[in-house]
Amino acid sequence: MKAGEKIIILCSTGFYTGYFPFAPATFSTLTLGIIVYLLVSLLPPLFYGMLTLIICAVAVWLSGRAEHIFQEKDCRHIVIDELAGFLVTMFLIPRGLVYLASGFILFRLFDIIKPPPANFFNQRKKGGLDVVLDDLIAGVYANLVLQAVRYYLSIR
Repeated sequence: MKAGEKIIILCSTGFYTGYFPFAPATFSTLTLGIIVYLLVSLLPPLFYGMLTLIICAVAVWLSGRAEHIFQEKDCRHIVIDELAGFLVTMFLIPRGLVYLASGFILFRLFDIIKPPPANFFNQRKKGGLDVVLDDLIAGVYANLVLQAVRYYLSIR
């Protein structure tokens, strides 16, 4: 394996968290996703958003390349999409344990259920974009629920 392929594997598997023997996506979100979120959430919202967009774009590219290396569509070891989706989930959400735990649970729930249109991209499996899009959509749904809860709690 070439050095470039090793770097792609390292990054696309979330520093090998994608090799966890069961529920690698959940494990990766619980470890790498939360660690990266805690660091990125220290940034002002504009920079958080810009960095998240960059991570999403890189995740698309990495996922496509990793599928080629693994020779498998949406290989379970590819978890960089979980990181992107979790960062979308937590965008503009206040820091705090309750929000963090709620965001984690909601993101994993929406990622597992895959409500439309996430299910379309998950079933189509036409490269890195589809690998990442279903997670981004799950992140948007989870973020909307968290924002609605925040709004509801603020008017009470």
